[in-house]
Amino acid sequence: MNYFLAVDIGASSGRHIVGWRENGQLQTKEVYRFPNGVETENGHLIWNIGALFSYVKNGIDEALKEFPSIESLSIDTWGVDYVLMKGDQEVLPCYAYRDGRTEEVIPKVHEKMPFAELYRRTGIQFQPFNTIYQLYADKLAGRLEGVTDYLMMPEYLLYKLCGVKAHEYTNATTGGMVSAETGEIDREIVKALDLPENLFGALSQPGTYLGEYKGIKCLLCATHDTGSAVEGIPMEGNELYISSGTWSLLGVKTPKPITDEQSQAANYSNEGGVGYNRYQKNIMGMWLVNRLRDELCPGKPWNEITAEAEEKHFDHTVDVYDPIFLAPESMKAAFDEKLPHPPKCAMGYFRCAYRSLALGYKQAIEEIERNTGKTYQKLYIVGGGAKNAFLNHLTEEATGKQVIALPIEATALGNLKIQMEDDA
Repeated sequence: MNYFLAVDIGASSGRHIVGWRENGQLQTKEVYRFPNGVETENGHLIWNIGALFSYVKNGIDEALKEFPSIESLSIDTWGVDYVLMKGDQEVLPCYAYRDGRTEEVIPKVHEKMPFAELYRRTGIQFQPFNTIYQLYADKLAGRLEGVTDYLMMPEYLLYKLCGVKAHEYTNATTGGMVSAETGEIDREIVKALDLPENLFGALSQPGTYLGEYKGIKCLLCATHDTGSAVEGIPMEGNELYISSGTWSLLGVKTPKPITDEQSQAANYSNEGGVGYNRYQKNIMGMWLVNRLRDELCPGKPWNEITAEAEEKHFDHTVDVYDPIFLAPESMKAAFDEKLPHPPKCAMGYFRCAYRSLALGYKQAIEEIERNTGKTYQKLYIVGGGAKNAFLNHLTEEATGKQVIALPIEATALGNLKIQMEDDA
C-alpha cells in the first residue's frame, strides 16, 4: 500500500496528515500538529522560519514512525509571503503579510504602473500585502541587493528538505505579478518596478517532482492552501465555495480569468487552480472571532461562544471588508469604532461578527453572479469555519443558497489528491 504525506500549514497552526487508498476510498490520519503564529521583532511582524522548518521535520519523523514507507510528501501554506535567499542563506527577518511595511510603498508602485493596469494584466485583487508590494518595499529598503532567489513559503520549506528551488504556479499567482493571459511572470511588471530579473524563474505546475528527503519524493502540490482546498472539495458540478479559516476565501471555478472593470471594482481575484481559474475574494474570516476570543474570553470553548452569541439580541453589523479589521491592536476597539454603540456584553461582539460575515458572503455572492452572468444554487464551506453551525445557518439565511458544510481537512485532501494523481 502506498502512503502519502500532506503538510498543511496555516497562519495559526500546522498539521501532518498521511493519506492512502483503501477499497477505493481515500483514508487519512493526522500524525502531528504544531502551533504557528507571527512574532514581533523591532516593531515588525515576522515569521520564525527556523522554528517552522523544525516543526516540518519533526512531523515527518513522527509520520515515519507510524508509516515507515512514505511514497511522497508536499507542503502547502498561506500565500503572498516569501523568504529572500542569497544562495543557500536566508535574508532575515522574514516578514509576515500583516506587517504594515508596505503602506508607504503602495502609491509608489502605482506610480510605476497604475493599479487598473496591474489588474488588467494579472486579475489579482488589491491587498496591501500582495507580494508585489512586499518585494518593492524590500527593493527600497535595499534588501534585494545580492539576493539570488525569493521562495514562497512552501517552496522554501520544500527547498530546505530536498535542496531544489522552485516557483509553483498557484502560489505565484497570489503575488500580483503573473500574467492572467499566459500563466507566467509578467516581465513588463518586473521591468516597470525595476526588480531583479533573476528572481523570477519559470513557474512549475502542481505535481512537479523536486527531489527527495529521507527517501521520500518531494512534490509540488497546489502549494497555495486555497488552491489545494478547492481541489479537496467533493463538489457536484461547479458551485460556490468558501475555504473558511483565518480568511474566508469565497469564489467559484471559471475556465479563464475575468479581468474586466466590474471585477476590478468588486476587488475580485483570479488565482491559479489545477486546470482552471479561481475567481474569488478574500474576506475577513475567523480572524475576527479568534482575536475577539483572545481579548474577551481566552480559552472559552467555541461551542459555548456560538451558543451564547445565538441567544443574544445585538443586531448591529459592521463591514467585514473594512481594513480596520486587518491587524488592529484591539479587535474589540475596532468593532467599537465601527458600531453606533457597543454591545452590552462580550457575546454581543461575537454575534455581530458572525452576522457581519454572513452579510459579507451575501455581498460577494451577488457580485460573483453579476460578474459571471450565472446563478448558483449551492455553497460548499470547508475548513475550520465549516464546523460553526450558527455561522452556517446565518449564511444560508443571508445568501438564500443551500449551504453544504464539510468539516473536513479539505486542504490536506487536495494536497494528497494531487500527489496521488501523480503516482497513479
